[in-house]
This record gives sequence, structure tokens and C-alpha cells, in this order.
Amino acid sequence: MHMATRTGAPPLHRLTASEIVQAIRSGDATCEAVARSCLERIAERDGDVQAWQYVDPDQAIAAARAMDRETRRGPLYGVPFNVKDIIDTSDMPTEYGSPIYAGFRPRADAACVALSRKAGAVLLGKAVTVEFANRHPSKTRNPLDLARTPGGSSSGSAASVADYMVPVSIGSQGTSSTVKPASYCGVFGYRPTWGELRCAGVKEASSSFDTLGLFARSIDDIALHRDVLLGAEPTPLTKRASAPRIAFCRTHFWDLLEPSTRTLLEGAADQLRRAGAAVEDLDLPSVFEEAAEARGLIAGFEFALNYTWEIEHHWDRLSETLRNGRIRDGVSCTYDDYVQARSVVEHCRALIAQLLEPYDAVLAAPGTGEAPIGFSTTGSSKPALIWTTMHLPAISIPVFRGPAGLPVGALVVGKRSRDRELLAAADWIYRALG
Repeated sequence: MHMATRTGAPPLHRLTASEIVQAIRSGDATCEAVARSCLERIAERDGDVQAWQYVDPDQAIAAARAMDRETRRGPLYGVPFNVKDIIDTSDMPTEYGSPIYAGFRPRADAACVALSRKAGAVLLGKAVTVEFANRHPSKTRNPLDLARTPGGSSSGSAASVADYMVPVSIGSQGTSSTVKPASYCGVFGYRPTWGELRCAGVKEASSSFDTLGLFARSIDDIALHRDVLLGAEPTPLTKRASAPRIAFCRTHFWDLLEPSTRTLLEGAADQLRRAGAAVEDLDLPSVFEEAAEARGLIAGFEFALNYTWEIEHHWDRLSETLRNGRIRDGVSCTYDDYVQARSVVEHCRALIAQLLEPYDAVLAAPGTGEAPIGFSTTGSSKPALIWTTMHLPAISIPVFRGPAGLPVGALVVGKRSRDRELLAAADWIYRALG
């Protein structure tokens, strides 16, 4: 099918995943036409954005043609996607953002890749990750301002979705690696309840905190992809009939936020009240400051053990950022320190469940503000740190513009294992703030 047959309609690469599925099912598009549109966008833009670590157009078109011949049409039928390059793919290199793994090809797809393909999605390639999904900045630029970072560590995932190269991407989060870049790039970024989505075939940093992360340009696409990765029959997201009960939580890192971001969030709380939501301030007890510090010990301890082979055999090929940060912290943490840190965090997880009981969702910050200028950092991860540490689901929703006119997200946090309720509340908040 040629693009000319859709005169007046938006280019296929600008459609959401749900819209692509509908267009193909109605005969208005083919899998190949959608893939070609996305590949044309990549060819046009990625020289500047540098969101892709690997893409083979011929391979992608062949996969799309094969999907057009399929009689079984899954819930992501014909939807192009990419995955962060810490996620294994059987037919593409997986390099984990490190020269140590240049050209490495795993034998099998990660579970999330296999499930997406089983549902009919077409993998176009690999999105750039920062080194081992940690802190050392990648080559990717923010598509909305090429002089700024897209955030990290899921840099390429956020940038490629924001720039209409793919409608959905799978990243990961250990601190704020999904919600922060989503905020900087102006897309939806969802971090599920810890342990709900399978991480088989994903390079582990810290098993105590690692999750997948989903990027999209609509909440409905997030809900759809989540169902696919749960192996569940997708069900449309239920729209809330009643206004949610919202806790507005500034956290102990409130002072790190840019003044304009604090003003935007305060204004959002007021706007949600006017829209009918019950919004109350929630102050976290001081023990949560200890939990934030404990999280660093746990993550460092686990990372240093997980990367023993790389440390022993390829020390000189690890970045200074990694050697003098996460690895140094991890090596200096004793097992007794680690156990003590875990007990602090587990105590806070029990406490947060009680504190959130009266509410449907929490309103918080995914980052400090607009994407920072330059590439020496991917921005502070601290604003969202505590929610990840608590194993709670969260989604950054693109609702604000900062002083430079660039996106700033709001973070909506839910209760553990109540992710669909979180997405419904986030949808209500997104519409109320729109």
C-alpha cells in the first residue's frame, strides 16, 4: 500500500499503536506501509537525534511483510516498536551500551520481545541505552531541542517515541530511567509495580529495583502493551466516572526541583481540586530519607556483584562515571550494610502502604524540570527515587511546559499491584490538566 492512498490523513508514523492496529484491521494501511513510514522518519531524523543503536531497514520490511501474510492477528498487529539495548534480541546485536559487548548477539529474545512479537508487533531495532542502564550519558539528543539531554538511562526509547519514529518502546527503570526521560521528551513513561512484568533476557543491574519501562504517546497504548506483556487478553482502559482522591507529595527532594516546576505542580494540585478531585498534602516521615540512602547501598552492592566479570576482565573499558560511582559504592558496601539497608527499605514499604490507603493516586515530580542543556549528565534521578524504592507503579504524563517551552511531566504514583487503577487515575488527571 502506498502512502498516497491516505491523502489528508496524518502520516502513518504519527499514529499511536492503537490507531495503527485499527488502520490495518480496517484495510486503511498494511504492516509494510506502517513500517516504511517509520523507517522514513528514522532516516530523516536519526542523524540528529541518534536514538537508534541498531536498525536494519531491509530486515524490518521483511518482518512487516511476513506479518502482512499472517492470518493470526494479535493485539499489537503491525505495530512497530524498539527496545532498549539492554534487552536481548535473537536477530539483532545487543550491546548493553558498552564497547565490551560490541557486536554481541544473544541466542534468544527476552521475554518482553517474544511476547510483543507474538502479539504481532514488528521490531524495527534497538534503542540507545546509557552504559549498562546506569549513569554515563549516551549519544542520544533530545528531539525537541538537540542541545539538551533526552534523559536516561532509557535515552533512545524516550527520544524515538517522542520524535514519531516508533509509537511504543520498551525501556527499563532502576531509579527513574523511564519516567525522567519521558518527562524530558514529552511522552508517557510507565514504570510497573516491581515484579509484575518479566525481566528474563534483560541485563540486570539491581534485581531489588529493576523493572521494564513502557513508553508511548497515549495512556491507552501503555495499557495495551502492558496487557500483552502480562500475557493477558487486552481490555480497554476503563475511564473513571468519579474524581480520584489524590495525595500531593513533595518528597524530601522538593528543593531540588526548579522553582518553575514547583509552581507548575502546585498549580496542578489546585486545578485538580477545581476539577472535583479531593487533593491533600502528604508528608513522608523522616525515615524515608533513610530509605533513599539505603536504596543507593542496595543498588550498588548488587550491581558490583552482577558485573564482577566486566570489572575483573574489562576494567579499562568501563566508563569513569561507572567506576567511580555505582561500582565504587557497591564494592565499599558490606553484606551487613546491605542487610541493614534492606530492612530500612522493607519497613518503609509497609509504611507507605498504610500512608496511601486513603488515596487513589499520588501527584509528584518525575524530574527536576525541563531537560538540562548539554550532555555531561542525564539529569537528577532523585525526585522519583523513593517511589521506585517502594516498588510502586508510576507514570509520567506530559502535561506542562517549562520556561523554555519544553515538556515537564507530572508523576502519578499508584498502589502496589493496582496498576490498572493507577492508569485510570492518571488518565483522569491527564484529561483534567489538559
